[in-house]
Amino acid sequence: MVNEERGEAQAGTTEAGTAEAGTTEAGTTEAGTTTKPATPVDDLVTTRHTLTIDGAELRYTATTGRIVLREEVYTDGKFDGLKPKAEVFVTAYTLDDAEAAERPVTFAFNGGPGSSSLWLHLGLLGPRRVVSGDVGELAAPPYAIADNAETLLKYSDVVFIDPVSTGYSRAAEGEKPGDYHGFTRDLESVGEVIRLWTSRNGRWMSPKFLAGESYGTTRAAGLAWHLQKRYGMYLNGVMLISVVLEFGTLDFTPGNDLPYTLFLPTYAAIAHYHGLVPDRTLAELLADAERFAAGRYPNALAQGNRIPADYRAEVVTRLAELTGLSEDYIDRVNLRIEHLRFFGELLRSRRQTVGRLDGRFTGWNADYGSETPDRDPSMNAITGPYSAALNHYVRVELGYENDLPYEIINADAAGKWSFKEFEGQQITVAEKLAEAIRMNPHLQVYVASGHYDGATPYFATEHTLARLPIPAELTPNIQTKYYPSGHMMYVHEQSRIQQAADLGAFITTATNQ
Repeated sequence: MVNEERGEAQAGTTEAGTAEAGTTEAGTTEAGTTTKPATPVDDLVTTRHTLTIDGAELRYTATTGRIVLREEVYTDGKFDGLKPKAEVFVTAYTLDDAEAAERPVTFAFNGGPGSSSLWLHLGLLGPRRVVSGDVGELAAPPYAIADNAETLLKYSDVVFIDPVSTGYSRAAEGEKPGDYHGFTRDLESVGEVIRLWTSRNGRWMSPKFLAGESYGTTRAAGLAWHLQKRYGMYLNGVMLISVVLEFGTLDFTPGNDLPYTLFLPTYAAIAHYHGLVPDRTLAELLADAERFAAGRYPNALAQGNRIPADYRAEVVTRLAELTGLSEDYIDRVNLRIEHLRFFGELLRSRRQTVGRLDGRFTGWNADYGSETPDRDPSMNAITGPYSAALNHYVRVELGYENDLPYEIINADAAGKWSFKEFEGQQITVAEKLAEAIRMNPHLQVYVASGHYDGATPYFATEHTLARLPIPAELTPNIQTKYYPSGHMMYVHEQSRIQQAADLGAFITTATNQ
């Protein structure tokens, strides 16, 4: 990649991204009088680049920095003006000399909740990507970044958004970060970033897409509905990667047997990968696991202690055959294999644990009497490369400087995330996505799942999609894709290349429908 020109920072900022003009610095005068806090301003920095793909030049502009979100504030019914509430970090890539009305734009984010967008940014969609390696050949520090010949920028401009408290995004001075750590305020703040960017860049007539991963799929489904209802902004497509639309399909809580059945095909896939289910192809095994998970298995769980002894013994044997676990273990857990316990139990005899985000990865515990892994080995494998790449890339190549730590994943935000809107009911956005499709029958949906994803298993996604309340004539709007990888499926090189091609084809088709 050639960094051809570093542009000037926008008005009110330095090129390093520090607000100067148009602000009042907080402090104390000689007389001891405290001055007002600094008024935040956008600190966007622009650079121009060239990417060569198959001998052809792709010229693009990168704009990175923080956008100030302001809200209309009223006191006793009186308008108090627009008050700064948050500063949200974005990185936008736009193709040079493109016709805005014809050029698609994709707004992308990861999940968590509490995760920044660096995974999709440097793993799959952006013009530069981290070289992290894969199972058995992980890259060593200090790591490297390279041009991404499969970047989504070939098909669409891309705007990466870090929600409040992730990346460099923060609540404004005097505001509470926790106000944004919840379902509704998250939708509203990310939706406002999308509205502002679209308006300021003259892109209301462009084809528009959302791309979300993990909780980002929850956000994307909610945003498709929110943007239409709040702003009348209708989208061309939504790309859902490693999907969670109904949390009841994933939550192993007392009385909820659904996850035990929906995780079963993923358990089988992971066991197959590690050689514990020999003499069967993966396709054969998954088909068998899916049939059992949709029939005899849930029926057996529903019977509880009424199940006949021979039926129970049959289920124990079948689960052992499918998962590679011992019949004794399955009997002791009463036919119910919880996912974290599975990751700790599967390779216990080898003194290894398996990854939750990607079951292809293995790791070690300090104590092999522990029921669950100490940490997720698949997360350990990618955190270092992605963190190093992002912190280098933003400063050195994009010219944005900020001394705040870049929050890859904000554990405090994730741990205290509010779903108060769903009190007394299941957490789900499936109906919001369905309503968005019914309102906008042109809305196309791409759904991607990894066979070894132990966080958002593919069979749970199929369960949700099969029950989506949309008319039969709109079901072709949804296309599903599967990859031989995990949650961040682009860690696997073959999957990354195939998924990039699938996303490009999806955008092209949805734009030209």
